[in-house]
Amino acid sequence: MSKVGKAFRMNLIYEDKSLWTLNKMLELKAETHCDKPFIQYEEESPLSFREVNERVNKVAHGLAKLGVKRGDKVSIFLPNCLEYIYTWFAVSKLGAVEVPVNSAYKGYFLEHVANNSRAEVMVVDQELLDRVKASEEKFEHLKKLIVWRRGGVDEDKIIPFEKFEVSLYESLYDNPSHNPNVEVSYKDDQSIIYTSGTTGPSKGALLAHAWMHTQGEKMISMLHITDNDIYLLYLPLFHGNAQCMITMSCLIAGAKVVIYERFSASAWLDQVRKSGATLTNLVGVMMDFVFRQPERPDDGDNNLRAINAYPCPATIYAPFKKRFKVDQLLEIYGMTEIGFATMMPFGDYRAGSCGKVVEDFVEVLIADPETDEELPPNQVGEMLVRPKIPWTLNSGYYGMPDKTAEAYRNAWFHTGDALKVDEDGYYYFVDRIKDALRKGGENVSSFEVEKVINDHPAVAESAVVAVKSEYHGGEDEVKACVVLKPGHTLTPEELLNWCDDRMPHFSIPRYIEFMEAFPKTPTEKVMKGKLREQCVTPTTWDRLAAGYKLKEEIKKAQKRGAKSR
Repeated sequence: MSKVGKAFRMNLIYEDKSLWTLNKMLELKAETHCDKPFIQYEEESPLSFREVNERVNKVAHGLAKLGVKRGDKVSIFLPNCLEYIYTWFAVSKLGAVEVPVNSAYKGYFLEHVANNSRAEVMVVDQELLDRVKASEEKFEHLKKLIVWRRGGVDEDKIIPFEKFEVSLYESLYDNPSHNPNVEVSYKDDQSIIYTSGTTGPSKGALLAHAWMHTQGEKMISMLHITDNDIYLLYLPLFHGNAQCMITMSCLIAGAKVVIYERFSASAWLDQVRKSGATLTNLVGVMMDFVFRQPERPDDGDNNLRAINAYPCPATIYAPFKKRFKVDQLLEIYGMTEIGFATMMPFGDYRAGSCGKVVEDFVEVLIADPETDEELPPNQVGEMLVRPKIPWTLNSGYYGMPDKTAEAYRNAWFHTGDALKVDEDGYYYFVDRIKDALRKGGENVSSFEVEKVINDHPAVAESAVVAVKSEYHGGEDEVKACVVLKPGHTLTPEELLNWCDDRMPHFSIPRYIEFMEAFPKTPTEKVMKGKLREQCVTPTTWDRLAAGYKLKEEIKKAQKRGAKSR
């Protein structure tokens, strides 16, 4: 392999792999850190490591009574809340497998995750039950629903189901608080986290306990986390970021996590101050959105010492640090399947770089996408990764052996992303090789968006492509190119009404362009490259310019109005 500068080296806090499980680590911290605060929801009173462990144990025993056992899949369809943490940890204590579900999912998106994972139990927010009801007949394996609601379930308003046994989350607490007697190994499956598909449905990355633990260890090393730190979490708990990079790192380090329901650029600084946060994460356009907020003379009045910001736009790096008086802005490169493979060394910022290889855990290759052969420094190629420690990369795509074989060809995991590395060993993300989009911090599957659009009775075919966003952060706007069936008419508003009822808000196209036909190859494949090159044309309809509001946007506006009254 090519010789480049030294990689990122780190020391593990826990080298004993028998402790590389969620249950063992929580039980250990309940003993060693006992009454030290661990988890806090917004401005509520914090819960100690001991209290969290006891609540998790009660939930675990309750789930066991409902029949959950080793290897079973349990889907979690909740917003950010303490019960999300309890459920996630409780499932792991039973040797079962957590299946996080994006709280924006509905229709096909929700059905695919439930059916592909084969989850028989779902813990669900009462506010989301209407989506479960709408798909009731299409769930192939789901048998039991455990209903939760912030402030308590309204039993009179629980939607009746014909296929599912329904119970209340509160009943799980009526159980013993001692640790369940279930042996769990670091190599056991811990979760199936779904990532955007490219030429097909979203894929479920099967991840072991060792994957979760080592990502937490990496984060501790990069940010120098200690048990004196407070980590502000507003990223969704159904993502690997909030789980492995924040919650897990704080569990291992004995630090405190303060959870908010969601990110808000306008409320960000207030949340930082109220929580007393010393650390937080900014993903995608979040850093740019925060920086665009009106400047205040006391912006630097906070306890933040470091932020994991990726990407970290070079144009606002220095002014952001100065304005908010943050000592370190550190970047990584990673994805759910591999965790993170590169990290920025503390105090050694390189503009545009996502850091150095974490060589204790992974081997990395920048390769020709056509041949998988290594390229020299400063030449752009696909990043390939393989683990140095067993079970610390994904164990394949659940229920998708063909996709697993494709991703792991030639004994390397293929990320589908284009990067380059310089002579000093610093890596730089360039672009995506695969046909995927990123919007609002979420990976968007063009295949899944096209499937919903193609189901419209007036649509002959569609092609969904990315249009670069005007904001910093490397995100996209979604554009749908649509060909109608002969003799049919359809307005952009009518198409968006269809989409709004059937897909998460972040996937709904901003741009729509009706076309007579698509450019195609001799084998009738749509030439998406040409569609991307066209970008926004004079005939492209823009949802924002037209003033069209999605249901999610209307709901948020109503909440803001209610709060201001």
